[in-house]
Amino acid sequence: MTQQGTLGVAVIGTGRMGADHVRRLDRVISGARVAAVVDVDGDRAKRAATGIDGCTAYTDTAAALSAPDVDAVLIASPGPAHEAALLAAFARGLPVLCEKPLTPDAASALRVVEAEARLGHRRVQVGFMRRYDAEYRRLKSLLDGGGIGRPLMLHCRHRNVATPPGFTEQMMINDSVVHEIDATRWLLGQEITAVTVLKPARSPAAPEGLSDPQLVLLETSGGALADVEVFVNCGFGYEVRCEAVGERGSARIGEPGGPLVNTAGRWGGEIPQDFVTRFRSAYDEQVQRWVTATRSGRTEGPSAWDGYAAAAACEAGTRSQASGAREVVELARRPALYD
Repeated sequence: MTQQGTLGVAVIGTGRMGADHVRRLDRVISGARVAAVVDVDGDRAKRAATGIDGCTAYTDTAAALSAPDVDAVLIASPGPAHEAALLAAFARGLPVLCEKPLTPDAASALRVVEAEARLGHRRVQVGFMRRYDAEYRRLKSLLDGGGIGRPLMLHCRHRNVATPPGFTEQMMINDSVVHEIDATRWLLGQEITAVTVLKPARSPAAPEGLSDPQLVLLETSGGALADVEVFVNCGFGYEVRCEAVGERGSARIGEPGGPLVNTAGRWGGEIPQDFVTRFRSAYDEQVQRWVTATRSGRTEGPSAWDGYAAAAACEAGTRSQASGAREVVELARRPALYD
């Protein structure tokens, strides 16, 4: 770090998510600067670095991580590239904020967990940004404080306007429901033990080959159940909602917060059209807390184990998509580092 303690961050991947993090680090976050950007597309890397003082564009991750002004890494590249980048960061002792997924499958995620455990200390925070959303945090506090008694069920909705070209049925679990999987584990403090995917009649708006919507049932180690409606071509907006039902009450988040407008015989409000809009403040808070913790020598937030556990539950979910049956989640033994 510089004499002023500013954290020099290398951002790996400058697509939509990575470019947004470059903007965030450069314009929103305090205590950090973008020291490097990395992308296999050299022109895109150069565009991301344009206008940022002291930022160097790279096409090679190893070269960027070896730069003397890089103190930490933010990984926003496609999931298959994450494992190599994480292990390279470990080798250089660099702390990492890794966008989800930690890696695309449980086997590679477990290799990352084991590599971090061998270091003897945490280095990774996984980008499950809902843990930094104000509403989710209030719900977590309510549940932890026993405000509605022991949680028994979660009812979740995850709706997107439409899917991009190439979106597969497995991505409904791996890219969308993965957030509810992590939120369920975090809100309840329990592991997911089994996943069942049910498919109602297919929406005519669903692209060819995609059974949309789907209903995903998550069973937990504490006996709670979470159901997730995932509807990724709903056509009208981006909606994420969650209701917790406890022994003595219930609590809902994600309801419309206004402004509500009455006009011309109608009433209503706005519905966000994408996740960047809905969770902008959560992304800001997530990155700011990562920077603040890293500057003080700490690692907090969702761990590599959380990334691994989510990957294992996603694998059970995609198996259930194919089989139509209840699929058990198989987890390795949890290293003491994550206790």
